[in-house]
Amino acid sequence: MKASTLTTLRGRVAALAVVLLCTGLVQAVPQSASAAPTRYEAESATIVQGAAESNHSGYSGTGFVNGDNVVGSYVEFTVTAASAGTGQIAIRYSNGTTAGRPADVAVGGTVVSAARAFNATADWNTWSTSTLTTPVKAGSNKIRLTSTTADGLPNLDYIDFTVTSSDTQAPTAPGRPSCSAITEDSLTLNWDAATDNVGVVAYDIYEHGNKFAEAAGTATTENLTGLIPNTTYNITLFARDAAGNVSSVSPIVDCTTLPSSDTTAPSAPGTLSTSGLTANSVVLNWGASTDNKAVTAYEVRSGSTVYKTVTGTPPATTTTLTGLACASPYTLDVVAKDAAGNVSPPGNTVTFTTSACATDGGVPSDIATVSTGWSIPWGTYWMPDGKTALVTERDSFKVFKVTPGGARTQVGAVPGTVTTTGEGGLLGVAVDPKWSTNHYVYFMHTASEGNRVARMTYDGSSLGGYTVLLQGIKKSRYHNGGRLAFGPDGYLYASTGEAQTPDLAQDKNSLNGKILRMTTDGKAAPGNPFGNYVYSYGHRNPQGLAFDGKGRLWEAEFGDSKKDELNLIKPGNNYGWPVCEGSCSTAGMTNPKKTWNVSEASPSGIAIVRNVIYMAALKGERLWRVPISGDTENLGTPTAYYVGTYGRLRTVTKVPGQDELWLSTTNCDNNGGEPDGADKLFRISIT
Repeated sequence: MKASTLTTLRGRVAALAVVLLCTGLVQAVPQSASAAPTRYEAESATIVQGAAESNHSGYSGTGFVNGDNVVGSYVEFTVTAASAGTGQIAIRYSNGTTAGRPADVAVGGTVVSAARAFNATADWNTWSTSTLTTPVKAGSNKIRLTSTTADGLPNLDYIDFTVTSSDTQAPTAPGRPSCSAITEDSLTLNWDAATDNVGVVAYDIYEHGNKFAEAAGTATTENLTGLIPNTTYNITLFARDAAGNVSSVSPIVDCTTLPSSDTTAPSAPGTLSTSGLTANSVVLNWGASTDNKAVTAYEVRSGSTVYKTVTGTPPATTTTLTGLACASPYTLDVVAKDAAGNVSPPGNTVTFTTSACATDGGVPSDIATVSTGWSIPWGTYWMPDGKTALVTERDSFKVFKVTPGGARTQVGAVPGTVTTTGEGGLLGVAVDPKWSTNHYVYFMHTASEGNRVARMTYDGSSLGGYTVLLQGIKKSRYHNGGRLAFGPDGYLYASTGEAQTPDLAQDKNSLNGKILRMTTDGKAAPGNPFGNYVYSYGHRNPQGLAFDGKGRLWEAEFGDSKKDELNLIKPGNNYGWPVCEGSCSTAGMTNPKKTWNVSEASPSGIAIVRNVIYMAALKGERLWRVPISGDTENLGTPTAYYVGTYGRLRTVTKVPGQDELWLSTTNCDNNGGEPDGADKLFRISIT
């Protein structure tokens, strides 16, 4: 039994079976087609003990790789499989000697062809192809050729890579988990084994949708360490096989660690001071605290609101606090924490006012309550005349119309909606630009078989005429996406999560982990880059969509444990997940325009007013203001408003014809913990 150390991640996991069982117009899930080989040039691969050259003829691309004449020189290709299955690898090489130059071929670190023969060709200008097949997973795969003799590798030109889907049967769900051997910072998780037609290769272990451990496919127990004392962990498991198929979720188990034996808090931090004050940032310095064991973190706070956490061994006693609102007063202090969760008394407080605001699109100047008594309002969309807005409630499945003054009337509910006891339910709403003539409105919601995009009629007073436009979007307890928006082209855009199955995000034949683009009757929109519904891919859990004045689509997306993202969406682009989280240097991946630590954001809805993006943050409990730099694709300095004031912020929407926003909270959800009816809608003026 191996130990797994807890890290704070935000999840992946189960795909549920799709059953097309509703009446009305239903578009089928796109089917995989036989793909042409994808070519990966050797000169663009990772080369160790060798070099790219071009002194022979007949090669493809800009050259070939000549490996050093030693044992262990290698060339590593990073390839992408649209789906799990059998990969065919065609290796083009030349060998102008009279002796063979064998190489180990490894996929994902496992040798799949040992000392594979690369025999002599007529000369160095004559090329031959060696082809092998091997199982590959959906998404990124690393293929490495390593020399096994002192003669080194043959010259390598490229590999052609294709995938044929094979095993599509998912394992059964793991049996009911339980916990034993519980201490203040560890526990042993036990479960009943899943079964699979080929074999289970791993179990993924999640806490509230955040993956924090992995166990071998032969295991039915795992020791989880690095836990927080006196804390309840909500744990589920998923089984997966070598083809990347993922089971449905196990039952849930709640396990609580023991209280810590360490009850001694650190001393208060030393004198806190400020320097380097600007409109959006300040440098803070303070004296170190002491502890009977060790200080593990400092928190910069305003009252009970944490603005920043500084960690390290030991944590630093200085930090630059960024994202402050311009021309705004702040009062801050610092506390120290230890591994047991003991918190020191605060040190001294400092007060300051940030510098004046720049004139780059206005700033939030006033906020007022529009409406109270809500329970997880998720989607908000204004009617074209601006006289009312439609608002959905995630867990009640109800739809309301709300006037600018806050008067609320239920207009119906969306049929067939179910909860996932996590993040699924009734999600996004959109109103047809031609509503005055067709009376169409659209919803994204969770149903028995998965997530759907549906159309209903709305006459201004009540909903009717439910029609399924698109289904086959896998659902999970978490990562369902759910935002809808009409583009200036008149087509409907939908954001979908990867249903806690990360490899689906890289599968262009899957509807999950994508931005989808469709017509109002549920067909794939003409001009989509892959001839199906997919507009962009490589997304984890996107919940924010907004178009700017230039017609460009911006998207906000939950990261896993490292970075949340704000992306500029372009058709056909790959936004990286699960290969990349935040910015990376992987070829073919599009980097975000801005990123945040997950504790500062966890973004949901976005809206644009006067060329400024406003992004609602759930875990970060703040509204981010991010200016677009003129007509460029660049973004200015992000600043935060209402930090910790109103709790978890879900959806932000521009009020038609006004420099105003509507902002909603979801403090009644699982992470907020407030009672039903505690959520609110706010109006924000931008001046």
